[in-house]
Amino acid sequence: FLMERKTRVKINRKEVVLAKLRKSCSCTPKKLKNFVMDFLPVLQWLPKYQCKEYIWGDIMSGLVIGIILVPQAIAYSLLAGLKPIYSLYTSFFANIIYFLMGTSRHVSVGIFSLISLMVGQVVDRELLLAGFDLNDDAPPALGDGSLQNDSQSNTTAFNLTIAGMNAECGKECYAIGIATALTFVAGVYQVLMGIFRLGFVSMYLSESVLDGFATGASLTILTAQVKYLIGIKIPRSQGHGMLVITWINILRNISQANLCDVITSAICIVVLVTAKELGDRYKHKLKFPLPTELVVIVVATLVSHYGKLNEVYASSVSGAIPTGFIPPKVPHFNLMLRVAVDALPLAIVSFVFTVSLSEMCAKKYAYTIRANQEMFAVGFCNIIPSFFHSFATSAALAKTLVKTSTGCQTQVSGVISAMVVLLVLLFLAPLFYSLQKCVLACIIIVSLRGALRKFRDVPARYHVNKVDTLVWVVTMTASALISTEIGLLVGIVFSMLCIIVRTQRPRTALLGQIQDTSFYEDDLEYENLSSVPKVKIFRFEAPLYYANRNYFLKSLYRLTNLDPNLEAARRKKYEKKEKQHLKKGDHTTANGLGIRETTLQLVPKQIDFQVLIVDCSSISFLDTTGVNTLKEILKDYKDLNISVLLACCNPSVIDSLKRGGYFGKDFGSMQEMLFYSIHNAVQFAKDQK
Repeated sequence: FLMERKTRVKINRKEVVLAKLRKSCSCTPKKLKNFVMDFLPVLQWLPKYQCKEYIWGDIMSGLVIGIILVPQAIAYSLLAGLKPIYSLYTSFFANIIYFLMGTSRHVSVGIFSLISLMVGQVVDRELLLAGFDLNDDAPPALGDGSLQNDSQSNTTAFNLTIAGMNAECGKECYAIGIATALTFVAGVYQVLMGIFRLGFVSMYLSESVLDGFATGASLTILTAQVKYLIGIKIPRSQGHGMLVITWINILRNISQANLCDVITSAICIVVLVTAKELGDRYKHKLKFPLPTELVVIVVATLVSHYGKLNEVYASSVSGAIPTGFIPPKVPHFNLMLRVAVDALPLAIVSFVFTVSLSEMCAKKYAYTIRANQEMFAVGFCNIIPSFFHSFATSAALAKTLVKTSTGCQTQVSGVISAMVVLLVLLFLAPLFYSLQKCVLACIIIVSLRGALRKFRDVPARYHVNKVDTLVWVVTMTASALISTEIGLLVGIVFSMLCIIVRTQRPRTALLGQIQDTSFYEDDLEYENLSSVPKVKIFRFEAPLYYANRNYFLKSLYRLTNLDPNLEAARRKKYEKKEKQHLKKGDHTTANGLGIRETTLQLVPKQIDFQVLIVDCSSISFLDTTGVNTLKEILKDYKDLNISVLLACCNPSVIDSLKRGGYFGKDFGSMQEMLFYSIHNAVQFAKDQK
């Protein structure tokens, strides 16, 4: 029987579009209020803030994150190729803006190692193209870091034309100019993605691609910090193959290692790793994580200052970190054009990490976020701070986990963290002058433990899904050995190719009946299945479209042991030979065989089935080629007196078949060709015998 389909109400698309436009373009006080409330979610939740219940958790988590942020901000400036003050600016402004615009209560937005690395690679490339020396120990800037007053930061000056005016720019100011231009463009991309609702782009970054990208980038980060660990001076490698080139330079210059830096690094890594392991082991007993990084930085700074490690042992130190805020400056349009392409992967990665962490926290603590608003939030966390000498930001997993474990309740904790950073910016920053760079490198390397531990998960990942493991390996390898941006692109393309290949060569099977039931399963996978006499049941576990048409036909012919085209040709040849011999009246053939022997050679093979049932339950859609393929097998098998029945077709497949003329013009034969279950088709086939 055929189920009666519901009649669809035809929608006038033009009227729908016009109605949406009228609704979008209208401006009423209520609509304006809703727009402002949606754009600034803080106006919705802050008036409902339960102070007694939330305040202590927010203060505690905010203080802890602020204490962690300060050393990480200073350390990640090495990755970005910028001065520590800019990392502190970034941490301050990102927390304030996300407090106003974010919808996640627990996400920690600020500097992130992968984003800092991507920014640093663009900064280094542009510095080289501008003729600057990438040596980290160039004389520090004495000015305020602005474009006009920073020409002493490097022996090379760059003449930058802005709005028709020439400005002489040194290394440091040009570096932050590149970073702010890159950040501004990335933020604009994110806001545009939010306006045009392009959040679906994140769906193409699977978990395997993101994990592989993070692990490969972590290897690059680790490699970039080794020279600080052992205190050697090698050029910062640029371009493809940075990891390999850097290791070659390290091995060539290993004899120049600074013993003071090596000893300091060894002590710091042992202390940091031990503290992290103890913290992980006893995290349920600790009310908040140990501020190990801050303790290490304070102790190391005191030892370096009073031990005069820079003067006596030539250990590289952070140098002067100015206090206060540099006057805001508009990012330079000329530089935006240079980094417009680089900003796209930066924008996507930043958004994907922020939304994925937001959704994880929302699911864990039973509230909802708005992905589109998150895109706006992270976009403006890049756009607005770019005017204040900050670089790109994103949500960070490690700090988010710390935030949730220390009692965070709302976005107010972000404001507390920003106040801690502000305290350092206004008063405490100069105290870190003597802090060794090798200590910062140790903090960065130890923070990569989570990403590097992914290598231990490879066997388990391989056991769960071999294809996902291959995607992870390819993405990780490309990100590490080529570049992070190319690695991300390779991962996306390779994962899509894997999906295409899996639909091109899907599983196929002949089904047998489970005894005494109306269910049918794969004959090769299960024991004790009984075959249906004179009936073959074929299952194809993928959409049927142009790319897998040939595989569909080959699999069908192989499993049924019958190619209808070859069989039809054999029968025609047999009939033709028989007519020729009868016409001649000759009872022998040219090779000396009698007609009977020749007949035995040419006689059509015995076919062991009269009905072919195609299980369409796994066929999600048909394109034109797919419909024509089913029409083709219907005709070919009909020529051999074999009926073709379709079972378990979904409505979209049925509609495609109707439009393609599979059931004829009036659909009169649908009841004899289409069935809603395999068992119904089998019963129909038995009744026809």
